[in-house]
Amino acid sequence: MPGVISISNLTKTYATGQHALKNVSLDIRAGEIFALLGPNGAGKTTLISIVCGIVVPTSGVVRVAGHDIQREYRAARAMIGLVPQELAIEAFETVRATAAFSRGLFGRAPDAAHVERVLRDLSLWDRRNEVTMTLSGGMKRRVMIAKALAHEPRILFLDEPTAGVDVELRRDMWALVRRLRDQGVTIILTTHYIDEAEEMADRIGVVNHGELIVVEDKAVLMKKLGKRQLTLTLQEPLAAVPAELAEWQLALNADGHELQFTFDAALEQTGVAALLRRLEQLGICYRDLNTRESSLEEIFVSLVGRGARQ
Repeated sequence: MPGVISISNLTKTYATGQHALKNVSLDIRAGEIFALLGPNGAGKTTLISIVCGIVVPTSGVVRVAGHDIQREYRAARAMIGLVPQELAIEAFETVRATAAFSRGLFGRAPDAAHVERVLRDLSLWDRRNEVTMTLSGGMKRRVMIAKALAHEPRILFLDEPTAGVDVELRRDMWALVRRLRDQGVTIILTTHYIDEAEEMADRIGVVNHGELIVVEDKAVLMKKLGKRQLTLTLQEPLAAVPAELAEWQLALNADGHELQFTFDAALEQTGVAALLRRLEQLGICYRDLNTRESSLEEIFVSLVGRGARQ
């Protein structure tokens, strides 16, 4: 069943010859938080800009709730709220007027109560009568979000929404995102803060060199591609990893005080038990051990690195 956003064989080649997107296909489900990750220049913003009707694709089809973004632009765009990376607000308007005007641009009837709710959610109500040019950078970012939510979109794009903003705004924004998701709003975000994607996202897509190299449920992705690391704190330091332990490909850290073994927890035979037996046979004693799973950031780096080598 097609998602609320259905992208099929999407490409974008600029006049310079740059292939920004290469045959991207993706379905985004209604009511999910979808994180789009990728290095700078990977094509994330181009993809968002095409779906939002800002950039014209070279080829391919994009539908928003069944509406073709080129043939049924008004119907598609009315469902979308966009918070771009760049600050773009009316410098001489008040905060409240800016949000109300944005609502009117989409043909929505005036609704002072809705605008008030949005401004209160973003801690902007006390500043509703201030001119936007007088606000701090973080407050201007909040106004951008208020503009995007003013017409009650069912899909919200957040393109690097917390880059360079204060911790308080990041906390407020993610609380708001959760509330919107609970109300059935579909959230698509790009972020450099991979810990945010790890905490917030239901599914994750990774773009590299214009290609969508993986799309997966977050939990499945971390289970499928994540590794575990066993760290043994030794009672006596080693100058080098003994040759008898070569098959485990151990790393020696902390000036010889730690042995680190990376393994796939999904395997029936992880190698951990055999390693511990071999250490005992060799008389190598340890006073502590702990394991940890790979973070999403480590998985992301491995995926992007893999894509760069292909």
